[in-house]
Amino acid sequence: MFRFWYLKLLRIRDNPHNVAMGLSLGVFVGCLPIIPLQTVTALVLAFLLRCSKLAAALGTWITNPLYAPFVYYGMYLLGRTIIPVGKKEFEPEELTLLNIVNLGWDFLLLMLAGGIVVGLVLAFLTYAVSVRMVYVYRRKRALRIKLKRSRPR
Repeated sequence: MFRFWYLKLLRIRDNPHNVAMGLSLGVFVGCLPIIPLQTVTALVLAFLLRCSKLAAALGTWITNPLYAPFVYYGMYLLGRTIIPVGKKEFEPEELTLLNIVNLGWDFLLLMLAGGIVVGLVLAFLTYAVSVRMVYVYRRKRALRIKLKRSRPR
């Protein structure tokens, strides 16, 4: 399944910059504590920034249900070091936007601060890696097609 989505991402018919921008935008939004709204937010931002919507949607899966509690716990700890407010403790089973808001604005602020820092770092890394990855994949694919066409039949 991972290979399917990997190839789907590489084969998006858009320039490498737009694909990489969409993916990095999705990764950034995926790090924000807005669990039920991540994909919608990424799609709206991708539309506004004119980058790949499919890549943005795929990027939000950085916080998939399997390891979101670990990512969010890390963002919470980072947020606590950046903004030393409140003494709210993190409860992994409370990973819904409503529950996070009910814990108070201090807790939401901690999660948001940590998410922005983690999201920006991951977004920049994602862009750098993915723009190169798409470019190399397309160059190799074009070379394979050229070699295939030049073979005598």
